Amino acid sequence: MTSEGAIVIVDEYTGRLMPERSWSGGLHQLIKVKEGVEVTPKKLTIARLTYQRFFGRYMKLAGMTGTAREVAGELAHTYKLGTLRVPTRKRSRLRRGATRVLRDQDRKLRVIAARAGQLSSQGRAVLFGTRTVAASEAVSAALARAGVAHSVLNALQDADEAAIVAEAGQPGRVTVATNMAGRGTHITVHDDVLRAGGLHVILTERHDSTRIDRQLQGRTARQGQPGSAETILSADETLLSTVRKTPSARFARLPGPVGRLAALRAFRLAQRLATRANLRARRSLMQHDKRLDTMLAFSGRPE
Repeated sequence: MTSEGAIVIVDEYTGRLMPERSWSGGLHQLIKVKEGVEVTPKKLTIARLTYQRFFGRYMKLAGMTGTAREVAGELAHTYKLGTLRVPTRKRSRLRRGATRVLRDQDRKLRVIAARAGQLSSQGRAVLFGTRTVAASEAVSAALARAGVAHSVLNALQDADEAAIVAEAGQPGRVTVATNMAGRGTHITVHDDVLRAGGLHVILTERHDSTRIDRQLQGRTARQGQPGSAETILSADETLLSTVRKTPSARFARLPGPVGRLAALRAFRLAQRLATRANLRARRSLMQHDKRLDTMLAFSGRPE
């Protein structure tokens, strides 16, 4: 995206601006030309270090996360770390609604706008989760057409992040956010909202990793509070592009229970394929890093 006369990368998994990052091979300069921004010289990489090697240098390595289940195998393979499940201090009161799959994006947007209006009128606070800035703007436009007052939190409003998050748990408040409101973000929920059922999270897309989906759901029902979450999808999601030719994806557009079950199966398959592809990419990067380290051993470490 263009910000203050510069091309700034937006991290897909966090929704945040990454002003210090740039694309290599002249791609960053090419986009600057396309967008009419002043072209600056290419950045030269002097040293590099993978995350895996960086964390592996600690004498003692440990961590804590609420979504380690999906990556327990990778943690064991990469860092030789086991995972231990720690029970929550209080029993979870999260209520998960059934996943709905609509035929296309237009229908999905109309349904989620109506759902937001219904919940906010009941005194609930609603948080929409989206993957990209464009998706958050599309949801915002649908809410505006339906007359639903709301706030938007994405890379374009990052300066107002603290204020938007502080208000997200108020009665009747509707917030549309990218993954900036995902992992690590605590939303303080008003007592009136808790009495009405708590914060309600609506996932409007599936992510490549089920961990990110669970992190978004984790914004509600925290520390034993009441809360709920549901997922509203469409059969033409970008994630399904890798499984378009499978029977599940073809049947996903059928009406009724058959189409819904086929769509859910297609989404699960697409997420598994994306997760495996990302895992292979990380392992390939580690192997390449080790080979390069061996080849350059005579001249010292590459970083």
